[in-house]
Amino acid sequence: MIKADKLSKSYEKNGKQITVIDSFSLRIPAGDFLTIVGPSGSGKSTLLLMLGGMLTPSRGRIEIENDSLYDLTIEQRAQLRQKKIGFVFQTFHLVPYLTALQNVQLPLMLTGHSAEEQRIKAEHLLERVGLKDRMGHHPSELSVGQQQRVALARMLANDPAIILADEPTGNLDPETAGEVIDFLFELNQENRTIVLVTHDHKIANKAKRTVSLSSGG
Repeated sequence: MIKADKLSKSYEKNGKQITVIDSFSLRIPAGDFLTIVGPSGSGKSTLLLMLGGMLTPSRGRIEIENDSLYDLTIEQRAQLRQKKIGFVFQTFHLVPYLTALQNVQLPLMLTGHSAEEQRIKAEHLLERVGLKDRMGHHPSELSVGQQQRVALARMLANDPAIILADEPTGNLDPETAGEVIDFLFELNQENRTIVLVTHDHKIANKAKRTVSLSSGG
């Protein structure tokens, strides 16, 4: 369960206070598939980053499974993200000088898995996303869709219960975008909680629930 109570986020720009999210509350039960839609500037990505412990709200509270996210220390919050949350972004953030296999192994290395455990799990995850024959390729040798699938495999490395996806199909052709969305629905069938920011109402209409943001939350 993710609980967000009276979240607000404001910035100061050119001497003016700009409110992106204003007193926003939300409940996301375990196993939900929630899409967040709204016009550009309505705070969709800001909300997702706050839910994922990446951006401190100006006011309000977020709980993940009874842990008050922003009452934790920075180190505790990082550990919670590492154990429970997977992120998928429009840009893939792959390490260019590492192979697909090494990119997927990276979070496993950071959590202390042995080299053999890293290799076996990374190979399994890359096979799952259809890249069995691309494990030794670097990102520059992969198509955009293949790079996104490497990012998806890496996101799954620590077996997150919660997946936060910010416009993950934004850079993809329609066919590949459909494959990515289908994969997220498959992960949801495994009782993982999915929160997906999208501008595509066709995708939003397939989800279990949709939240629509307007300017200022």
